[in-house]
Amino acid sequence: MYDPIKRSEELARVVSRGDLRKYYRFRPARFYGGIATADCVGCFLRCLFCWSWHEVTRPDACGQFYSPEQAVKNLLSITRKKKYEKIRISGNEPTLARGHLLKVLDLIPSNFLFILETNGILIGHDQSYARELSRFKNLYVRVSLKGTTEEEFSRLTGCIPEGFSLQLKAIENLYRAGVEVRPAVMVSFSPPENIHALRKRLGQIAHKLSDIEVEELVLYGDVEERLKKVNPERRLVPPNGPT
Repeated sequence: MYDPIKRSEELARVVSRGDLRKYYRFRPARFYGGIATADCVGCFLRCLFCWSWHEVTRPDACGQFYSPEQAVKNLLSITRKKKYEKIRISGNEPTLARGHLLKVLDLIPSNFLFILETNGILIGHDQSYARELSRFKNLYVRVSLKGTTEEEFSRLTGCIPEGFSLQLKAIENLYRAGVEVRPAVMVSFSPPENIHALRKRLGQIAHKLSDIEVEELVLYGDVEERLKKVNPERRLVPPNGPT
């Protein structure tokens, strides 16, 4: 098992240089009704169901560095061509390059909705991150929880269980800072009682946070083979089988 904070510090030195950040593509995507997407390089979790596994595990060999200005220029070009009103950074973990992310947000015109998809761990670790993000009124944060309990989180990511607590703390920090936030939860490996218990934990932060966005397993690329390879005893088979 690994410490996600320590790994994030090591990885940041690989995928960021000052204000520069590595990306491996810019693209239009159908999600959220149509959204301009920048897929970044670098995530400090190793989720077994990750669809961008190769970029996660080979950050030194993927992508190229872009300044905040270059990244925003590419994103706005997509919005003009597709007539989109939403923008996001996805693919790996956007919060990893903090300075770069904040400058990107500064450069995005306020008439666009910026959707920040994150595992939240760095925001949970440092409350000031949430306060900095609260400056942006066109920001919506979607915190993707990896499972519903500390134990599930650890099995799915290989990370120490405390990482899950940091995910929940991120949601609390963002909510307390006045940031629009919603939890999304990978539930394909979770029994109903664990999902219910998680809703209760989130509801203790704020009642509306118990309304989770449900994520289910999608067998993109080599996800199925990866699960089989690391799971010879089928301990990670979803309760109702792959979705």
